[in-house]
Amino acid sequence: MKVIETHNLTKRFDRLIAVNKINLSIKEGEIFGLLGPNGAGKTTTLSMLATLLPPTSGRAYVNGFDVVNDASKVRHSIGFVFQDPSSDDLLTGRENLYLHALMYGVDMRNINKRMDEVLKLVDLTERQNERMKKYSGGMRRRLELARGLLHDPRVLFLDEPTLGLDPQTRQHLWTYIRRLADEKKVTVIITTHYMDEADQLCDRIAVIDHGKIAAMGKPEDLKKRLGGDVVRIKSKKPNVAAVKKLRYVKNVKHNDGMVTMTVDNSAKHLQEILKKIGNVESVETRSPTLNDLFLHLTGSEIRDEEGEGGYFERMMASNRGNR
Repeated sequence: MKVIETHNLTKRFDRLIAVNKINLSIKEGEIFGLLGPNGAGKTTTLSMLATLLPPTSGRAYVNGFDVVNDASKVRHSIGFVFQDPSSDDLLTGRENLYLHALMYGVDMRNINKRMDEVLKLVDLTERQNERMKKYSGGMRRRLELARGLLHDPRVLFLDEPTLGLDPQTRQHLWTYIRRLADEKKVTVIITTHYMDEADQLCDRIAVIDHGKIAAMGKPEDLKKRLGGDVVRIKSKKPNVAAVKKLRYVKNVKHNDGMVTMTVDNSAKHLQEILKKIGNVESVETRSPTLNDLFLHLTGSEIRDEEGEGGYFERMMASNRGNR
């Protein structure tokens, strides 16, 4: 069953095309990742699917509802966890959930039972009556996740859900998210900068750069596109031209004395490569990663400069400051 579909979904901001004719088809219970740098278009895509931004052109359907013509029905079908916590620090964890339940019209006869369920899911039952300002970063993210699930959505949007968290807390959140998809068949759409997060958590990913989908598929299948092993060689004066002529070498990139390439059967050919390149200081060989794929597709590392990411969080923070 397809829960999310888009057809040439496009968003323009004046002359800037933030999202450029994106086509997606995501099924029930799937964890789907949007991978890319700030400014790539992933947060804008999520915002259109969540009815926070109207598309400039194209169509999108969430849980069978048109995001433009059936916006209210879409909103009742989804949960959204923003990059930055948006809960009230002066309220307890449970009070934050109660307020959210009132806004989403959760059945008052079941409200306490439902709050108990989501608090247990994210292991916050014992801390539910403490004020949010006493919560750690990991606890805040878990409460945000609980809040997004409180009204039992069929689709959950997670915008950089583990940003700034320590590795152990990130792993715990991955476990919660996977359980949601497997046991409750919640469809999860996640944006992330973290390659390992996309690799371990997502059933499929779409690599987005400059508003377009550069590649889409299962992480393992996408990594196989590179072919061979990744070899990184540090050299003071590398003979890059000679290496590029070798038939078993592909995707050669040279940056500040570091030469990176994809090599078929590196164990067999490495000695010849080292002779060709010359002046070798160090060498590293490994299997390809999603980061290698991203480099291959875009020619650059994941960019961290300011972009679209965090726009809605900044807008909400500004509004809170004006109250």
